[in-house]
Amino acid sequence: MGNVVVIPLAPAVIDRELPSEEAFDLLALTRDLVRGELLPQVNAAESAGAFPRAVFTTLGEAGLLSLPYPHRYGGGEQPAVVYLQVVEELARAWLGVAMGVSVHVLSCHGLVNYGTDEQKDRWLPDLLGGRLLGAYCLSEPQGGSDPGAMLTSAVRDGDTYVINGEKAWITHGPVADFYLLMARTGEPGPRGISSFLVPGGTPGIEAGINERKMGVRSSVTSSVRFENVRIDADRRLGAEGKGFAIAMSALDSGRLGIAACAVGLAQAALDVAAEYARTRRAFGSLISDFQGVSFLLADAASKIASARQLYLYAARRKDVGKSFSTEAAMAKLIATDMAMAVTTDMVQVLGGAGYVEDYPVERYMREAKLLQIVEGTNQIQRLVIARSLNRITREARNRATGETS
Repeated sequence: MGNVVVIPLAPAVIDRELPSEEAFDLLALTRDLVRGELLPQVNAAESAGAFPRAVFTTLGEAGLLSLPYPHRYGGGEQPAVVYLQVVEELARAWLGVAMGVSVHVLSCHGLVNYGTDEQKDRWLPDLLGGRLLGAYCLSEPQGGSDPGAMLTSAVRDGDTYVINGEKAWITHGPVADFYLLMARTGEPGPRGISSFLVPGGTPGIEAGINERKMGVRSSVTSSVRFENVRIDADRRLGAEGKGFAIAMSALDSGRLGIAACAVGLAQAALDVAAEYARTRRAFGSLISDFQGVSFLLADAASKIASARQLYLYAARRKDVGKSFSTEAAMAKLIATDMAMAVTTDMVQVLGGAGYVEDYPVERYMREAKLLQIVEGTNQIQRLVIARSLNRITREARNRATGETS
């Protein structure tokens, strides 16, 4: 195996539409951190499967772990259209880090949006200040795509809850400082689920061994077991039985984060392949001059631009307070399927060089597969979209006939 090729630390700057000078400054800061902190480490960390905790500390100190949340608690108070483009830039350099930022923001969602003022004042500054890293605990071994069937329980005992159960596929599972946990407090089904903010290190929490994943190896993933974990009752977020709604609203935002990650990853693959095609010669010409190659690059650029605009459309709806659940599902579906297709094609552009570790496109292709699975598989996204279409059709028919649902 040859030496790993060093990709230039300053890929082309994307011409972005941003709402303020502050946002442009924020993207410039992100690119500086990418060049100085992420790109020099990513190849070694992914090869070794080493979790880059220091990188997250740096990002936290720079304010990038709390961008969508209020200034009052230490957040950046940035709109989704800005936050997501920061995530995209991070994913362009290091998917594991970008996903980690998205997961941390997801883990803060319950407290920010459903916590009481006292809970927010007490815990949010630490969660948003970069000192702590979060994990989101919804999936379980027996029902990854069916959270309504969860078995993990939280039983009220005076002024405490006692939690027992196991969560699966938890990003940051072994290293998290806090967990946004969904557990059953009542009847079977979604209405019996409640949400809790559980501190890491609480007695009875035990992470399983790190999963040996196909890609994104620097991002640690494990099961997390809760055995007679006792927490104060004031760590419940919202009322009992509201946990499923909290989990789903968090996932809507999380799916936009994954869509942004997918666009950044695909852009990284295109960056490498386009540079390779401009320097590789065959039959006396640059391969970028061949239609077979140039059309692959053109199609990739078009698909990336389309997916970017779709996630930004959903983000704009979120920013103005419109419903965006269906649009988030569409963005996640289209962007992650696009990333899988584009990274595969960019390996093809490099030919044999694309299949070896000398160039990162083989890693990008392996990483893209994960994005079609996390935050709800793409089959689940299609189910969400289809149900929305059925609802819209039913409501239109009811309006036409004067019936009520």
